[in-house]
Amino acid sequence: MRCIGVLGGMSWESTVSYYQALNRGVRARLGGLHSARVLLHSVDFAEIERLQVAGQWDAAGLALAEAARSLELGGADFLLIATNTMHKVAGVIEAAVAIPLLHITDATGERLVADGVRKVGLLGTRFTMEQDFYRERLTERFGLEVLVPDEVGRERVHRIIYDELCLGQVHEASRQAYLDIIAQLAKEGAEAVILGCTEIALLIGECHSAVPLYDTTTLHAEAAVVRALAD
Repeated sequence: MRCIGVLGGMSWESTVSYYQALNRGVRARLGGLHSARVLLHSVDFAEIERLQVAGQWDAAGLALAEAARSLELGGADFLLIATNTMHKVAGVIEAAVAIPLLHITDATGERLVADGVRKVGLLGTRFTMEQDFYRERLTERFGLEVLVPDEVGRERVHRIIYDELCLGQVHEASRQAYLDIIAQLAKEGAEAVILGCTEIALLIGECHSAVPLYDTTTLHAEAAVVRALAD
């Protein structure tokens, strides 16, 4: 079994979900007392969030690249960045190590294409919804048309992530706000919606929505388990 290196802590609330999904995935395939071989480097998210807000992405990338090198030295065979937003600096991280990075957008795009989805809504942080690094990869690699909420909707989605979900707070009013935004994306033609922030699945899931939801945390972890157990 290959060792999975996880860059986590962004936020630790969703890193918990990753750890559970990786271990449950290995147990489902191997049975018994089997669990995943995982190395975790959990950063102080307050420091990363400060760099995000300041637009200091180079500094954030260097910080995560250093963490990635520590995972490589510790014996990780490949890497996961346990957050969608920080895939903005995936290239910096990949350049810092010799081991491969399993990209969260690829795991998501592959499943969407396999399911025949062509037009998809995207929820995430403002950085993920508004900047090119995420949407363009989905479009260029997988031929997907990506829709995002309007400006008011984007602000609401972003605020709930940082002010509530990253702090472990789950509120019914926020769940309904997300479901209203998802319904609007469906009216605009979205066949499904990507939960493009690893905290969003703490708030909503398939049981809440008539629109198919693609949880990037689950998809990323599933792809990692497949790679870890591949011959």
